[in-house]
Amino acid sequence: MVVLITTVAGVGGTGLGGLIGVLFPRNSEKIVSLLLSFAGGVMLCVVCLDLLTEALGQNGTSALHVFLVIAMVLAGYGIVYLLNAFIDKKTNPQVKHIDETHPKTADQLSELIHSDHYEEHKREYDMDKRAKSRNELFVAGLVMAFAIALHNLPEGMVIGASYAKEGANATFTMSSGLTIAIVIGLHNLPEGMSVSVPLVSGGTGKVKAAIVTALTGVPTILGAMLGYWIGSISPVSLAISLSLASGAMLYVVFGELLPEAILMWRSKAPAFAMLVGLLVGIVILYI
Repeated sequence: MVVLITTVAGVGGTGLGGLIGVLFPRNSEKIVSLLLSFAGGVMLCVVCLDLLTEALGQNGTSALHVFLVIAMVLAGYGIVYLLNAFIDKKTNPQVKHIDETHPKTADQLSELIHSDHYEEHKREYDMDKRAKSRNELFVAGLVMAFAIALHNLPEGMVIGASYAKEGANATFTMSSGLTIAIVIGLHNLPEGMSVSVPLVSGGTGKVKAAIVTALTGVPTILGAMLGYWIGSISPVSLAISLSLASGAMLYVVFGELLPEAILMWRSKAPAFAMLVGLLVGIVILYI
């Protein structure tokens, strides 16, 4: 059940977003900006009002347990931050428009998942089809896939850990896990657009771009299995799983989604969209 629901939320949500990006590739940055902000608001609500409260309640309210949750949130945040920083350090110097004056976070769709880095190597390969260029193109593709996985793995862990906390009481229709999966599915729509739009712009066929985009949701399934497995061991391990996933998602919200959304559309609209997402998240969780 967890794998099925996560597949729909991860592969289905990302694939649908990719299809939207393929069909409407032009002038989409403002739309994606609002969708990213809205999704960030919903995820912030889910993390703070559901996942972390559940993690804190797993082993009483002892100070030791509270600090364990805090430590795991920081660990989840730090792991994703360091991996993203490592990828940026290795790839940004190879992209011509990124220099010392460039914003420290992405301000173009292609930068969100480093497809600009892939496109640079593809251009070089098309100009001079040598073995070295082909290998570099393959590595660039792996880098892009890894960057996408960094976003999708913690999303899957959130779903898996949510079902783990339900235990034997979880059902297909009545569980917080399904609610989280729906939220993740909505969250994946703009991510899917952010993958397909630059791929199409770089010369990839529309059908191939839509299929590749859908496949980028596969790491969500792996994350769900990992989150469910860790969360099923004991109450403490469930708190660790929920906290790690929450920390990773907080980095995605504050370190990726909101800064990118504001740089895509330099106005107060993204902040308002995030507020709307936060309020919608409350409705989803409590009504």
